[in-house]
Amino acid sequence: MTYDETEPRPVLVRAQDGPLPLDDTLPLDDPSLKLPAALADRLRAWKDSRPPGGFTNRPALRKHVRQGREAAQSLAKHLGPAWVVRYWDEQHGSAKYVCWGCDRLDWSADAHGTPPHPLDVMVRGQYRWHPLRAEGFGDFAPDDPSAALDLSNALVQDLSTWARNIDAVMDTWLTDRDDARQRAAYEHLEAEGTELTARVAAELGPGRSVRYGGVW
Repeated sequence: MTYDETEPRPVLVRAQDGPLPLDDTLPLDDPSLKLPAALADRLRAWKDSRPPGGFTNRPALRKHVRQGREAAQSLAKHLGPAWVVRYWDEQHGSAKYVCWGCDRLDWSADAHGTPPHPLDVMVRGQYRWHPLRAEGFGDFAPDDPSAALDLSNALVQDLSTWARNIDAVMDTWLTDRDDARQRAAYEHLEAEGTELTARVAAELGPGRSVRYGGVW
């Protein structure tokens, strides 16, 4: 099957008798998914934990449905707006659309509307500014819930520390006007910014673009 690359691609997350937890034509190692190994293993283990023919124990079914929903939400966040993810709830016998930017599930793809989360993120160091930028979003903190980036605590902390160090370098320069010291500090911070940008891109996955704007 071919897809119009200008339209979001559909994918259904469903545990059933058969080899795959996604659409029958979409294996977990499909290069278009770019799934991290941990997420692929999670989806595979969830599917394999379903007994052949389905559940006879309702508490076990409810637990399995919850685990599948959480896995589908992680998949939607990884894939971003270029895909339309649906999740089949075996308990209720229905499928819902999973929002890539939050934890909502809806009956139709357009029920949620377009979430105002940034798609093109810039990592940029600037005095007294947050370390992230996005068009129409301004500068923002890496753990700002409205951005829905869902970055790891370690990366949030490292980005925040990087921004504070940039402020400290500028505060020192405003006091001593030592240009050589400032340049040396900025060279180190530039290298850190490049590394942080790569980490942000890795955690956000293919659904968003990430670029580095340097240290100003």
